[in-house]
Amino acid sequence: MEREVRVRFAPSPTGALHIGGVRTALYNFLLARKTGGKMILRIEDTDQTRFVPGAEDYIRESLEWCGIELDESPWKGGPYAPYRQSERKPIYMQYAQQLIDAGHAYYAFDTAEELDAMRERLKAAKVATPQYNAITRMTMKNSLTLPEDEVKRRLDSGDPYVIRLKVPRKEEVRLQDMIRGWVMVHSSAIDDKVLMKSDGMPTYHLANIVDDHLMKITHVIRGEEWLPSAPLHVLLYRYLGWEDTMPQFAHLPLLLKPDGNGKLSKRDGDKLGFPVFPLHWVDPNTGEKSTGYRESGYLPDAFVNFLAFLGWNPGTQQEIFSMDELIQEFTVERIGKSGTRFDIQKARWFNEQYLRAKPDSELAGYLMEALKEHNITTTHQTAEKVAGLMKERVSFPQDFWKEAQYFYVAPTEYSEKVASKKWNSQSVAVFEDFKNELLSLQDINADTVKELLNSILERHGMKIGQVMQALRLAVTGAEAGPDLMQIIEVLGKEETAQRIETAISKLSSYATA
Repeated sequence: MEREVRVRFAPSPTGALHIGGVRTALYNFLLARKTGGKMILRIEDTDQTRFVPGAEDYIRESLEWCGIELDESPWKGGPYAPYRQSERKPIYMQYAQQLIDAGHAYYAFDTAEELDAMRERLKAAKVATPQYNAITRMTMKNSLTLPEDEVKRRLDSGDPYVIRLKVPRKEEVRLQDMIRGWVMVHSSAIDDKVLMKSDGMPTYHLANIVDDHLMKITHVIRGEEWLPSAPLHVLLYRYLGWEDTMPQFAHLPLLLKPDGNGKLSKRDGDKLGFPVFPLHWVDPNTGEKSTGYRESGYLPDAFVNFLAFLGWNPGTQQEIFSMDELIQEFTVERIGKSGTRFDIQKARWFNEQYLRAKPDSELAGYLMEALKEHNITTTHQTAEKVAGLMKERVSFPQDFWKEAQYFYVAPTEYSEKVASKKWNSQSVAVFEDFKNELLSLQDINADTVKELLNSILERHGMKIGQVMQALRLAVTGAEAGPDLMQIIEVLGKEETAQRIETAISKLSSYATA
């Protein structure tokens, strides 16, 4: 009988969640929902020295913002609670002891100074990667080299020790990765990793394997940086007798810098001016502030769509996917092996597409919010019209005010470049007539305004192209924008006439024949 698919996202609360971590969580979530399985979140906080206050809440809020729903977590509970490794401390020692009893692990009593001396000896002997392994372990203080009675005495007297995995000297360790195929590593390249630290806390390697087994995890989707540890994890599954239920592994490609040269870091984002965290973050230790995608104006759906394509593709030309569509189309097999370049312009493009797809009534909300901040009152109906006119010109919600403020604030300055080229006595004569006759219009809409302007231009023997840019300058103060006739419809005849009159007065020096 097939097992229920159970995946987990297992971040450490050591700071803000990198978008690479969000992508990992997303792919796990998509697989869980695609297969009708469960999505688990486990906080891996065994290294208490790196714990950062607020980091766990940040992880929770980030996933909620992205729409990544959890079936089991420290906040929701579940059948395999607790879901914080620090709260599971009593569980791990029995498995470390099981490994010792079976001859697959041992006690090591080496001091920090003795470990440093060992590494220096190996460096002096030109050993490329000094390790505590099958060869060097026999020169150190551990339960493999010390007499049994001394080991017992040290343990009984409370001497500090760690428990290390006893990695075989000559063995090929193999695992099948869902993305990379067969991965083979010789055991001589694996060191005797510490499984239990001297403070009684497990290391990532032991806690990770024990928890995945006890929580019945069937698939481990994680970053490529964990690939070197995978053979070690295979050995642990084998030595604990769990090889038959070992999860399937999928190691995701790296997120690369925009130039493709190395892994994307926060420093790259700071340098190039884009976020690498989903939400705003203030480091409680340094006070350093980092902006997030949410605060930068990215919509969660657009952000998720963008993230999904950083390593995965549907095999079609379609780019815009709702979460439900991503769930429907997602397969691990369509995740690439090679790293993916990070392209912030593509993220911006996704955001634009999602904004434009929203109804004008919803977009008006963004504008109304900004107007409130500037103490400007308007009707929702007018804000809807303005948002509809501007949505093809914005990338973020906050752009609505930036791009559309001339609807609410009359221009006081004008482009000298446009005025010097387009403002002249002939255009002013047209504008005078247009202003006066506009006020007499009963029904003002884009069509009637355009009809009026064309009739005046015909009387003056001019074409619309000769005055349009100057008229836009007078009405909006901008050089470009949406259809000017529609802008005038929104502004109304009195406001438009007043703006034209002000421009004629202020730009009189350019009105030469």
